[in-house]
Amino acid sequence: MEFPDPKINAYAEAYTKAESKLLAELNRDTNANVLFPRMLSGHLQGRMLSMLSKMIQPKRILEIGTYTGYSALCMSEGLQEGGMLHTIELNPEHEDMIRKYFQKAGAENKITLHIGNAMKIIPTLNETFDLVFIDADKENYLAYYEMVLGKLRNGGYIFADNVLWSGKVLEQVDPNDKETKGIVEFSKKVQADERVENVLLPVRDGVMIIRKK
Repeated sequence: MEFPDPKINAYAEAYTKAESKLLAELNRDTNANVLFPRMLSGHLQGRMLSMLSKMIQPKRILEIGTYTGYSALCMSEGLQEGGMLHTIELNPEHEDMIRKYFQKAGAENKITLHIGNAMKIIPTLNETFDLVFIDADKENYLAYYEMVLGKLRNGGYIFADNVLWSGKVLEQVDPNDKETKGIVEFSKKVQADERVENVLLPVRDGVMIIRKK
């Protein structure tokens, strides 16, 4: 199942401000040289992340799941002067590409890259965040949510990617399918959580926006 219809997506991209030359280069580089390029946020979602970040004007951002750095660069566009984005990537094979594009963007002074297991790194971050983007291993979404909610300021936001999970969330969930099970359990928890308010946007593979009360 594709989200949305490719023709609708193409139309939406046609009426969305173009990605920068650097982001377009990173997009091409990722698609040509990295496994699973569908994981890249890409043009439409990237511009949405940039726009939302500019609306929120965060001082501190946390991203769980850097991949090749596209979404981090998009969200960093909304940082306040002197702000910092912390991004965590599990796969060390992506580090050289990530650092290359952060440097080319002149963003190395406002983005801190952490390579390693987010479950271990998050507790070491002595920060209060205005915005958190969860886009990592789906079976741990609920764990990440609980870990970061206490580090999020009141009125702060969490964005969670892939919450429609290519339509698998609409089917009977196989108990052995840890990723789909993780997404469904996360969504149910957020929906019932009185500490937050939330909306699920059917952009690409689904983005849930969560605001801490």
